[in-house]
Amino acid sequence: MSTLKFWIGLGLLAVAWSAAVPGKAPIDEERMHPHLPSSPRLRMISGEETSEYWLTASKKLIREKLDFVRNTNRAKNIILFLGDGMGLATLAAARSYIGGEELKLSFEEFPFTGLSKTYSVDKIVPDSACTSTSYLCGVKANYGTIGVNAQVKRGDCLAMANETNHVFSLGKWAMDAGKAAGLVTTTRVTHASPAGVYAHVADREWENNAVLEEACGEQAEGLEDIAVQLIHGEVGSKLKVMLGGGKRSFYSPEDYDKGRRTDGRNLVEEFEALAEGNTFVKTQKKLLSVNATETGRLLGLFSKSHLHYHVEQLADPDNNEPTLEEMTAKAIEVLQTEEQGYFLFVEGGKIDISHHDTMARIALDETAELSKAVRRAREMTNPEDTLIVVTSDHSHTFSVAGYQSRGSDIFGPSDRKGKDGIPYMALSYANGKSFEDYYDTEAHERKDPTTLSTVGDLYQLFPAMVPLESETHGGEDVGVFASGPWAHLFTGVYEQNTIPHIMAFAACVGDGLTACDE
Repeated sequence: MSTLKFWIGLGLLAVAWSAAVPGKAPIDEERMHPHLPSSPRLRMISGEETSEYWLTASKKLIREKLDFVRNTNRAKNIILFLGDGMGLATLAAARSYIGGEELKLSFEEFPFTGLSKTYSVDKIVPDSACTSTSYLCGVKANYGTIGVNAQVKRGDCLAMANETNHVFSLGKWAMDAGKAAGLVTTTRVTHASPAGVYAHVADREWENNAVLEEACGEQAEGLEDIAVQLIHGEVGSKLKVMLGGGKRSFYSPEDYDKGRRTDGRNLVEEFEALAEGNTFVKTQKKLLSVNATETGRLLGLFSKSHLHYHVEQLADPDNNEPTLEEMTAKAIEVLQTEEQGYFLFVEGGKIDISHHDTMARIALDETAELSKAVRRAREMTNPEDTLIVVTSDHSHTFSVAGYQSRGSDIFGPSDRKGKDGIPYMALSYANGKSFEDYYDTEAHERKDPTTLSTVGDLYQLFPAMVPLESETHGGEDVGVFASGPWAHLFTGVYEQNTIPHIMAFAACVGDGLTACDE
């Protein structure tokens, strides 16, 4: 036994000695941090190669932080921007997309930043329904439900009917305090995120009466679908601005050939009949021509379902859909006519949808579009009395990897190859529908991504490691960016449901703690 111990000890000593040979990295270290061949930088930033460049930049930031005066004014207006599915990896890749890793999206210039924990009551990784309840209503809930607490499980018609399970949004808190409220989205206005402003449903899919009645049967009696709640609900019927897509849930086929209602109702006509000043628009041109001072309430439905991707709008000479920036600007114009101020919810919803399809190129363009809308909102408002918060509901399994050179094409391959000798892409997903695009299931080997016919295509799918019909959300924390009154409260790591409570605090609305109490 003593002889065995001797040889084991000697072997361990030899390993330790070989690992410590000067000038030679241990084998495992070399694998983790490979020596990469030098390559010319495709984009040069003057001075980056010097120490002084970085020291000066750091001093500048510190001075800016020291000079910043906390704004403790009462917020007259509060705006919540949501980049649906906009995780931290999406932000990093989007910087490369807009021109360089060293750049910032508009909201990354905001003075205060935090992290939001996105899990729901029943899931580690949430969906956009339960998260809308969280960041709008201030209560965490179950996967797939909107505007109800965790007493309601997805699809529970009876629990949905119990109004004691309903929770209300920051939009209602603002309106109860005499402010106006509105919503803007690039998805359907009845989709999961915007529905959190006004709806109470046990299933996010119940956007019209047909799906609600099919799911609940006799229990559907007395229940209202999401579209009806937008037009006639306690909160929806008071919203001043509602802009997005989703005409199909507001019409029966008799009035609109793509309508999905089976109750014969035309909810757009019902909206217009509610008050003389109610205005309905369905094209970009009509929206831009709306006179804010002559409009009572504004409903804009610009497509059958979700709006088209921004790049598709640009490519279509007959496009009649507004951009997110245009909808945001018009919403603010209309809401600014309110003397007591307003709450506005704005969603860049197609970041999420493109990620689900592993279309990274489009996801990053949609992120850039959200950045434009935020910049426009900050330009149109006064940071002394308007709090703007930008966040996401959840992330995706999207990643940026591979040690690629600065200034290289973010949509291209890494500078290195895999162990199989085949290149791999800098952007990829942990799962999704593109698995077989990049893996030959018969030969059991990866395909060379640089030889695929879709490389460079607008609708190019990026690699997925696990085959699924649709790529899933991710469960890590997401960023929160704030500017305006009480923005400093958004620093730190906190539960997602805290967000509306902090915004309410700043604006002195709702039943919780407010700055006015202090």
